[in-house]
Amino acid sequence: MTTMQTIDSRDISLDELFNDFYVVPSYQREYIWGTPQVERLLQDIYTEFSSTEREADSEYFIGSTVVCNSQEGTFELIDGQQRMTTAFLVLCAIRDHLSEIGASPIESLQNRIAASNVDNRGNDVYRYRVALQYEDSHDILETIAKEKNPDLDSVRESTRSIANILNAYRVIRSFLQSEFAGDEKAVRAFYAYFTKSVKLIRVKTISVAHALKVFETINDRGVGLNSMDLLKNLLFMHTERKQFNQLKNVWKELVDVLYRANEKPLRFLRYFIFSTYSVDRLREDQIYGWFVSNEPLCGFKTEPVRFASELLEAAKSYASFIRGQDPNGKSNRFLTNISYLSGSARQHLILLLAGRKLPSDLFDELCKHIENLFFAYTIAREPTREFERNFAVWAPEVRKVRDQDDLNAFIDSRIRPAKENLSQRFSLALEELGEKSIQKYRLRYILAKICQYINEKAWGSATPNDNLRTFLNNKVDVEHILPQKPSKAVKDAFDKPDAIEYYIRRLGNLTLLEKPIDASIGNGLYQKKQPAYRQSNFLVTKSLVEDVSIGVNTTVDRAVKDLLTFEEWTSNSIEQRQAMLAGLAHKVWDMPEIRSQVS
Repeated sequence: MTTMQTIDSRDISLDELFNDFYVVPSYQREYIWGTPQVERLLQDIYTEFSSTEREADSEYFIGSTVVCNSQEGTFELIDGQQRMTTAFLVLCAIRDHLSEIGASPIESLQNRIAASNVDNRGNDVYRYRVALQYEDSHDILETIAKEKNPDLDSVRESTRSIANILNAYRVIRSFLQSEFAGDEKAVRAFYAYFTKSVKLIRVKTISVAHALKVFETINDRGVGLNSMDLLKNLLFMHTERKQFNQLKNVWKELVDVLYRANEKPLRFLRYFIFSTYSVDRLREDQIYGWFVSNEPLCGFKTEPVRFASELLEAAKSYASFIRGQDPNGKSNRFLTNISYLSGSARQHLILLLAGRKLPSDLFDELCKHIENLFFAYTIAREPTREFERNFAVWAPEVRKVRDQDDLNAFIDSRIRPAKENLSQRFSLALEELGEKSIQKYRLRYILAKICQYINEKAWGSATPNDNLRTFLNNKVDVEHILPQKPSKAVKDAFDKPDAIEYYIRRLGNLTLLEKPIDASIGNGLYQKKQPAYRQSNFLVTKSLVEDVSIGVNTTVDRAVKDLLTFEEWTSNSIEQRQAMLAGLAHKVWDMPEIRSQVS
């Protein structure tokens, strides 16, 4: 009995490679190569081509590709799309460069771009050697291939695929012009080397299932691909062909959601694992291996589309959190606040993902506690790896929360003890805080939160005071009470002129002030600024120069009772105000007071 060969692997030149026809199926990822990848491929090949030490029969290897038999004499391209598409664009660009410099065409070149083959009914069909079937391409490769020097300026770059393919073509044209200009002989020599001496290994299988398995085996260590690509391939391996389109659409939406959020897919996958399963240590390069080893836990083998849909649902919530919204897309004040604080940090998303299915009132409360703790970790300079692991360890407990009692238990067992451990470092950090010790956006966040806290305590939340943007928009400035560029009069009046630069940058010297007011006061003495400060709607600023109490035990009185008023502005005034703000911070971020040490 003869066994059918399921895998045929051999090294072939690009000339032989483009004797066949290839389709990139609709479920494949789009063309993603940018300028660096295209330029590197061209330069590597050109360096070998132009080497004086190169032997006449030297070859240059560019990797491997995995294909399987498809319909009507074509191959379905499972792996190697980026290199294959780029190589095809090089052929088109060489054709167009020769045309532009008025050289005679290379007869065999057009046959490597397109030719006829016979379909199943015996009819000649004119085909391009590489055809993209995914929707985002919008026939851009065909547009480039079918015309000499196509007018591409009028093509609308409506998708990333179109933009990337057009960019690759232009990079190649620029390379040919730069290296060869009008030298027809040199262009022809490069074409000959490119097609005859540049080789790759083509692995051919009899079915998509076999091809996907080979793809996984070749890339089992993530060489050239990341865990996101390998996971996608893994899902397709376990998906029936009739569900390919469904999985393709889910996966495309997943990738697009993360792209629009400007988020790293691997970080999302890692945080998804932390938030969904009981895992607290995992490097990015271990993600794919973790999924393979934990298939029974994830269930992607039996229900790959369901698993992909679960990833998509989590990614949508993840992107909403980054935008300051809850899982339903509704604005959330605490998540908005975190967006002003976090910068590029994302560790808090582990707990948010774990709690994304909570009832809205419990989710809001969780967000409030996460904001406060995240700030405490940040200001106390806790190493990110430490609190990232804390959040990963705590995630299973958050998933078990069902009601207020469960949430209170989680807060009491995890968040409050963490704050108590940070309390002393939190106080010391704020007592020493200055402009040079923290990023500007975080400094503005601190000032805005303190201003918001006092105003909201005084006048309630049914006002713009419940939106941190009120204190962080471009109509509000960070005011240096002791001016950034002090005049001679200011320097002479200050009690510690030799240390004036130190005091200028202290937190106690900073406040928020409406821009129109700030624009009117300049860099003058404190006494001359006082009338302007009285005009501010920010009670923290207004209270610098006057008692803003309005009665006895009113909401305003209770809100401003800890605020200090200063008749003059000295180094001692700045130190007193810094201590006042540090004390207020414990209330603003709900931090426990430092326990007194008993000797």
